[in-house]
Amino acid sequence: YVGWFALVAALHVLLPGAVREGTMLRDGTRLTYKLNGLGVMVASLALLLAAHYRGAIDLVWAADNALPLLGASVAFSYVLSLYLYARSFAPGAMLAEGGNTGNVLYDFFIGRELNPRVGAFDLKEFCELYPGLIGWVVLNTAYALKEHRDFGAVGAPTVLVYLFQLLYVADALWFEPAILSTMDITTDGFGFMLAFGDLAWVPFTYSVQCAFLSYAPRSLSTAATVGILALKVVGYSFFRGANSQKDAFRRDPNGPASRHLKYINTERGTRLIVSGYWGIARHVNYTGDLMMGLAWSLPCGSILENPFVYFYPLYFLGLLLHREQRDEEACRKKYGRDWDKYCALVKYRFVPYVY
Repeated sequence: YVGWFALVAALHVLLPGAVREGTMLRDGTRLTYKLNGLGVMVASLALLLAAHYRGAIDLVWAADNALPLLGASVAFSYVLSLYLYARSFAPGAMLAEGGNTGNVLYDFFIGRELNPRVGAFDLKEFCELYPGLIGWVVLNTAYALKEHRDFGAVGAPTVLVYLFQLLYVADALWFEPAILSTMDITTDGFGFMLAFGDLAWVPFTYSVQCAFLSYAPRSLSTAATVGILALKVVGYSFFRGANSQKDAFRRDPNGPASRHLKYINTERGTRLIVSGYWGIARHVNYTGDLMMGLAWSLPCGSILENPFVYFYPLYFLGLLLHREQRDEEACRKKYGRDWDKYCALVKYRFVPYVY
């Protein structure tokens, strides 16, 4: 596992990438970030597959030893978190407002330092997108190779799941600059919560569908395949379309991509979109995310037959419902009466006429 982390870090440093500024920090400064996640993913997959087919490594080993690798990733997360906690006491370190309570266990878990760096290498942004997300794709690749080794072919369900999740990761890396304005980067400290989530939780829990299919391949009818593809396409259009529409509107409300959108002005001087994707539901991007997650699990069979492979959409449903309620509360405090006006125009939270 340490070798994998080192490989991805080396590729991040050595490969060219765009340089972007982050949001303004409390002290009025902005950090710069090197962004080359998509290139690192392509390069790492190419290197590993070339080594596999040349006999230098056996990539299926990762699938056969997923549990020990999971243990190693958890141990690595603890060691990294201890380092992060210790270095947060260095003079001049900017601390996260929520991670400097004086409670050692809480601060260790949440993270004390806001943007820990080694030189220009930003540890938090790197761990958020590189070793875990790309490692997820590598694990899926290993599971697909295992299925081919053990059963002589890679079935259509595995192909669907693999491509769906590859698209999800590639999308996150293509739109890497968007992470610079998220709470994970701008507000939260880097502690065990993020380290464990990025390095252990994401790659090893999100790959359970390919893991299951590598041990128990299935077949799909044409109708089922078409239905699952349709669910994925619609979910992705909601997810990416809504997020891109919001980003374009924030950048230039009068630009060609945004001028057709209807909105209401708020007393804060901002605008809330009430048409396009955002006229469908107040959290339509979450709806799309859930649809995509369901499309990952359906190729594995019904939830009654294989409940384990539905862990991700069920877990994500709970997570997004909590996040949606948190967002609603925050927006009501932020916008006051304007939020009531907005809710009267966009009545539903996730699904029109349902919720």
